[in-house]
Amino acid sequence: MFLIGTLVNGVCIIVGTLIGKVLNRIPENMKTTVMHSIGLAVMVLGLQMGLKSDNFLIVILSLVFGAVLGEFFRLEDKLNAVGIWLESKIGSNGQGSISQGFVTATLIFVIGAMGVIGALDSGIRGDHSVLYTKSIIDGFTALILTTTLGIGVIFSAVPVILYQGLIALFATQIDRIVPQALMDSFITEMTATGGVMIFAIGINLMGLAKIRVANLLPGIIMTAIIVTLLYFI
Repeated sequence: MFLIGTLVNGVCIIVGTLIGKVLNRIPENMKTTVMHSIGLAVMVLGLQMGLKSDNFLIVILSLVFGAVLGEFFRLEDKLNAVGIWLESKIGSNGQGSISQGFVTATLIFVIGAMGVIGALDSGIRGDHSVLYTKSIIDGFTALILTTTLGIGVIFSAVPVILYQGLIALFATQIDRIVPQALMDSFITEMTATGGVMIFAIGINLMGLAKIRVANLLPGIIMTAIIVTLLYFI
């Protein structure tokens, strides 16, 4: 079922929030160590995916052109601006920590390459491993956020399920209009390109660097364009 990964993601956010509500304080050292362990696991997952490419030049070109487009349109800056705008609007309504927790958590869980790549993988290949990994990250993040922002974090599970579910549903229909050979090639290179992005997310989680991963997302579109051109040429 193509929605399993998405549903698990939503459940983990809910469970993480409930645990965070029970726990008043979590030692800072524990937070750091757990986050680092998750970051290491994400990096290994991204590396495994990245090495699946049959033509790594496609991955490089996709990432380069994708980064150019992402930086040109300033995707990450615009997404951050939307978050600031939403938080200011909802916060001004006097709804307290529920609004703040909901907005902040939604932005963290929805914005990012992992959700898009994982949902595509679920719909196209029926492989939920990326979303399972994201579920663990989101669950722990929800736990941490709840200790500071309150129970409002739990409501972020709704947009996460809707957002990733729609992407996965769309992905299930792709193979009906695209030749199988082209689809196989796209899946392989999309997985590899997405793997590099996921590796970048792991680097961010480790605190080794601050990579603007959202600006790399157009690389997925570039992968589809490049693979299609090579297929018909």
